[in-house]
Amino acid sequence: MKPFVVSMKGKPLMPCSERKARILLKEGKAKIFQRHPFTIQLLYPTGENVQPVSIGVDTGAVHIGIAVVSEDKVLNKTQIDLRTDVHSKITARKICRRSRRNRKTRYRKARFLNRTGSKKKGWLPPSIQSRTNNICAWIDRFVRVLPDPELHIEAAKFDVQKIMNPDIQKEDYPHGPAYGFWNNRSFVFARDEYTCQICGKKKDANGSEILHTHHRVFKSQGGSDRPDNLVTVHAFCHEHFHQDLKAGKEWAVKTDQKLKKKVKHFKEPPFMHAMKKAVFQRYPQAIVTYGNITQARRKELGLAKSHCNDAIAISGIQNIQSNLDEWIKVIQIRKKKRSLHEANPRKGKKTKNTESRRNSKNTKQVKNWCLGDTVLCFGQSGYISSFSGSSCCRVTNANGEYIHAPGKSYTQVSLSRV
Repeated sequence: MKPFVVSMKGKPLMPCSERKARILLKEGKAKIFQRHPFTIQLLYPTGENVQPVSIGVDTGAVHIGIAVVSEDKVLNKTQIDLRTDVHSKITARKICRRSRRNRKTRYRKARFLNRTGSKKKGWLPPSIQSRTNNICAWIDRFVRVLPDPELHIEAAKFDVQKIMNPDIQKEDYPHGPAYGFWNNRSFVFARDEYTCQICGKKKDANGSEILHTHHRVFKSQGGSDRPDNLVTVHAFCHEHFHQDLKAGKEWAVKTDQKLKKKVKHFKEPPFMHAMKKAVFQRYPQAIVTYGNITQARRKELGLAKSHCNDAIAISGIQNIQSNLDEWIKVIQIRKKKRSLHEANPRKGKKTKNTESRRNSKNTKQVKNWCLGDTVLCFGQSGYISSFSGSSCCRVTNANGEYIHAPGKSYTQVSLSRV
């Protein structure tokens, strides 16, 4: 991966080879300017001849791809995984605030006149705003270290109703799938012909015909009350299914997987529409392309399907003479822990949860270790996600899983083992 270069005055230059950057750093002729993307700054005067550079950005609701190309060479390929936990954390914060307002505590009082965020021009929901900010921040990072780059961004257009029903007509667009029925529940019963989707019968084991609607994807996991997420089940089957699923019984787990296979999610298209508008308002000079053009260009260039390769096709490159074998994966994580209240008391606490002192949060450094440092722990590579006390930390791998000692269940790792 070619490191980026800036001059003594901070003016962007053309990227150099890894070997040249390593020699310059070793000889003291350059210093590290920033690490993501990796950039060095020269410490001696040099010429400022540059070539045309293009940046291709493949936007997405969860993953985005960025590629930097110059003439017929690919200089950098990066995939960024955006945060998907913003909504769940805001919901948890709301629950904690509501619970402490209803009991005698020292925390903040209820406020009812502060809900004006949605009335502001350009307001976006926090989950979409977080992803939009991350996309723009990474585009700015690359633009800052490249000499006058040409920006290419893919715009996505989706017709969700056309995806669900290809034969839809103009007058049918205002009508949802449950049009003509009293409510979604009656539509689901009629669609499933009043047949239980668990046992396959119209009457349950007790001879009763009481029917419920079951969420294929639970609301706690992001499911909705749309008809495509509901199925007809008997009251008897419904109750025992949830009991056995909670107990982890094999038949309930297999049934749950079978029901979820039928679900099609359409959460990403609205996300993409909102993010697309915000991104193009931020970069009006960007050249716009579309998904069908990207697919055709990627096949012409002989590239496999991936976010990075899509970004290469979006960048406008005509032919590829030099391509990189490796690419960089970036995972966006929460930078700070803003919780002001512990919903569950810690084990071994001597005082009441409402009277005890709050734990110190957002510890950034312990000894010579810093939050986010890339480390080697028990033969695995990861990064420090949090500190525990003055001598322990927690290490997370690229998949967000804790790395702990072999045969142990606790997640704390002594700093001497890192």
